[in-house]
Amino acid sequence: MTARRMKRSFLFPVGLLILWQLCSVLGILPRSVIPSPVHIIAALYELLAEGLPRGSTLNMHCLYSLLRVACGFMLAASVGVPLGILCGWSRTVRDMLTPIIETLRPIPPLAWIPLAILWFGIGLTSATFIIFLGCFFPILLNTISGVVSVEPILINAARTLGASDRQIFLHVLLPGATPAIYTGLRIGLGIGWMTLVAAEFTGVKSGYGLGYMIMTARDIQRPDLVLAGMAVIGLTGFLLDCIVRLFEARALRWRS
Repeated sequence: MTARRMKRSFLFPVGLLILWQLCSVLGILPRSVIPSPVHIIAALYELLAEGLPRGSTLNMHCLYSLLRVACGFMLAASVGVPLGILCGWSRTVRDMLTPIIETLRPIPPLAWIPLAILWFGIGLTSATFIIFLGCFFPILLNTISGVVSVEPILINAARTLGASDRQIFLHVLLPGATPAIYTGLRIGLGIGWMTLVAAEFTGVKSGYGLGYMIMTARDIQRPDLVLAGMAVIGLTGFLLDCIVRLFEARALRWRS
């Protein structure tokens, strides 16, 4: 990213923060309801130094939440990508699974929380299951779309030149579907990170997690700590998306 593009990317958010701070100083936004950016930064320091609950510092909350999201996301990717490739490659499999997929897909992950607790109890497994559900369907559907969108003329040309099914899969189908697969991974990771708080509603035995921390801040009526936790979730999600985009750029260098 060039310096000019970076300047455009950060100038508007910084301007919004300055406007927010001014509205808070002038009393337009009541601090008891919407704390100012300065108060949120102070709350972040408090979370880093003292923790919430006291002794449970922000870095430990982040580590445990990242572990839960990583488990759910990796499970969703390891199931969603191969299944999506299979559905995209075989019309028969796609026709068989589409009714099931389209029936389960609209059910929000929150609706699965009672079953997750009954099936897996309270802990990492139930949280991983909820995050898996948030990640799985975007990955699956984008993978199917990527495989189906590969031009049939390319496949036919490869067959005409004597390519085997394995060669067609590795050198035509998979490269053609890779951009859509990465799009699904990015969307799935974003939704999985969004479901983190809901996943940690199921309870955390360890006493750590950003969602758990936010709920604790709500219980003690500290909106500054709530917004600080939300800011950490947003910034961490942004960094995770940047990492996926970096891998995508390296995998798709052949397109440039």
